[in-house]
Amino acid sequence: MLTGRRSMDKNRPNGEHNLVEWARPHLGDKRRFFRILDPRLEGHFSIKGALKAAQLAAQCLSRDPKARPRMSEVVETLKPLPNLNDMASSSYYFQTMQSDRSRSSNITAKNGIRVQAGFVTRNGQPKRSLSSLNGPQASPFHQHPPSPKPKAKEP
Repeated sequence: MLTGRRSMDKNRPNGEHNLVEWARPHLGDKRRFFRILDPRLEGHFSIKGALKAAQLAAQCLSRDPKARPRMSEVVETLKPLPNLNDMASSSYYFQTMQSDRSRSSNITAKNGIRVQAGFVTRNGQPKRSLSSLNGPQASPFHQHPPSPKPKAKEP
């Protein structure tokens, strides 16, 4: 949820193929933690919520299975997060991080892939994109696909 990455991705640079191994060192560090957040969120997330989710992820990744939280604890920890309003886009730290990213944008790698503001593009098109981050869909926690309506049986 935090990174927007697949659990295994051989297209990532060495050291980033395995999501768990790449993210684990960042989850417990408040300063390094922001480096693993999906830049496509563009600040449309709660800082406190993201930190709580990262702490929870670190607990879930504990090497000691007995130290991992039960699923009921995971659910109870995640439930209040969509209601937090401390949006990252209004924080000084996030604005500084965004300006650093914009300075390093438009770099072309050896393989012809252009990196813009933290996400990979090919021929100017985003490799993956998120749906609109406006309104009630602004949080990834609020995304619910519409449930199919059962068809009425004909007599």
